Amino acid sequence: MANISFGGLGNGVDFGQVVELLVQVERQPIDRLTQRKLTAQSKLTDFGLLGGRLTSLQSAASSLRTKLSFDKTQISVTSGSTKTPLTATASSGAAQGSYTVRVNQLASAHQIASKSSTAVSSIDTDIVSGGSATFSFQVGSGSIQTVNLDSSATVEDLKNAINDLGAGASASLLNTGTEASPQYRLVVSSTDTGQANAVTITADTTDLDTVGSGVDTYQAALDSEVELGVTDVGAGTQAITINRSSNTLTEVISGVTLNLQAADTVNPVNITVSQDNESVKGAISNFVNAYNNVESFINERKNYKVETKERGVFVGETLPRSVLSRLREAVFSEISGLTTYTNAAQIGFETQTTDGTIQLNTTTLDAALSQNYSAVRELFIANPTTGTNGIAELLIDAVDNLNDIESGALHLRQQGLTDTIADFTAQIDQKETRLVRFEELLRIKFANLDGLLASLQSQQDQLQARLGQ
Repeated sequence: MANISFGGLGNGVDFGQVVELLVQVERQPIDRLTQRKLTAQSKLTDFGLLGGRLTSLQSAASSLRTKLSFDKTQISVTSGSTKTPLTATASSGAAQGSYTVRVNQLASAHQIASKSSTAVSSIDTDIVSGGSATFSFQVGSGSIQTVNLDSSATVEDLKNAINDLGAGASASLLNTGTEASPQYRLVVSSTDTGQANAVTITADTTDLDTVGSGVDTYQAALDSEVELGVTDVGAGTQAITINRSSNTLTEVISGVTLNLQAADTVNPVNITVSQDNESVKGAISNFVNAYNNVESFINERKNYKVETKERGVFVGETLPRSVLSRLREAVFSEISGLTTYTNAAQIGFETQTTDGTIQLNTTTLDAALSQNYSAVRELFIANPTTGTNGIAELLIDAVDNLNDIESGALHLRQQGLTDTIADFTAQIDQKETRLVRFEELLRIKFANLDGLLASLQSQQDQLQARLGQ
């Protein structure tokens, strides 16, 4: 915009101020649109935050949705051994009961070394007598791996070449001599434990001659061995011996992972897997807290504060009430097909009349979990066998419906606000452009008027001067 100024010239009118006032009046529709845009942006932000809380609620419900996710187990491991033979973890579907496990042997990785008779005094010593050499090995029943060496290759080169293959074995150098008189030997180790992963050198034309001279076994390739149960002829029991290539056993006890750490053939390990009601109660409590977070979030934004005359951002919005209605319907529905517990109130869900949040009566819930655990579970889960959909499944469906991209009320409201904000932005930009032009025209008009008044003032001064002569 051109910088147009007004001379004043004693005419008593400040045209610059007049222009500013007229522009302010013309800006009022823009200010109203800007305020409406800010309100829409605030609503969009809070609906986004509401969506986040609904996602958290849905996540809490997911942990109660199926039998596998609902069930929680605890495991205890005791032994008279000072070695800690094993540690154990249990999944939610672990078979409950008491088990006795004895760790007879740990799995180990095969480790072999070239003979001391072919040791070299330096890692840079040439180990190829002819023009070239090969070194081949096999891990278990895998394919034969071959390293090709040129005439100047050293034991360090051979070690690096084996490691570069990444073929289930690694190589290192071991000094079995002294610091002053080193004796380096090649060590080849299987990457994995167990007899099935033993290393066999199939060809070696280097000076190490590990095929002709043989190798020293530093660590045998062993499978782990455990005994499940106790052999007692009088009681008619027989322990079961189990061998695996790993020290991590996942199939000995259903749903339980055993991590073997030390062998102890004398002291058995006693493992007890039991139902963990406290963890189940914690999951239900998390669900209630997530529900209350949604309820409180909406309540804070749909109230009008008389003292401050502040309107909550959700005042006048129907969607928040619809969200709460759908959530309450899902949580407090009467679940058809069930007999013992058919609604949440029976296990301790108490609605607060003041704000609609849920107070969890832990005494009632503890009694229900203790007396009829499976009935509490059925109240929450989706059971494909009986065809019942519990609280968790109903709530997940309710949130999915709200977020549905085609018909979800929350998604559509957010999209509508996004479109409204874009429309306001376009209108404001258009009006701002017009306002700039309006101000330019005003300044030109008043500049012309200012010039005209100045001319008239000059003429008046000239006339007065002549009359006074």
